[in-house]
Amino acid sequence: QVQLVESGGGLVQGGGSLRLSCAASESTRMMYAMDWFRQAPGKEREFVAGISWSGGRTYYADSVRGRFTISRDNAKNTVYLQMNSPQPEDTAVYFCAAELGIVVHTTPEAMNYWGKGTLVTVSS
Repeated sequence: QVQLVESGGGLVQGGGSLRLSCAASESTRMMYAMDWFRQAPGKEREFVAGISWSGGRTYYADSVRGRFTISRDNAKNTVYLQMNSPQPEDTAVYFCAAELGIVVHTTPEAMNYWGKGTLVTVSS
């Protein structure tokens, strides 16, 4: 059982920057691709970014590509989401997820483990 704990959420002004972290309870390097999803009030959970188990491949939703960056530090069992130039429409609860295997999927159903989420609020 892998436990994931997100941190770094809060209030940020539009155009600023924020970095989210996701700490895993055990090593995920050899087994898991890692993803970030988000869910805004009244909306479905959506894929934001994913990174392969090796860190060599990254994937982004069109809405965040060029502004957000996903990375991982396997020595620290931690995944990051650097959010640059966030906009009010990026306001949501952000969830970290882990999926078994080396392939990055973009659907919530493919994830094996979830964190409880961290709220990001972007002011205009």
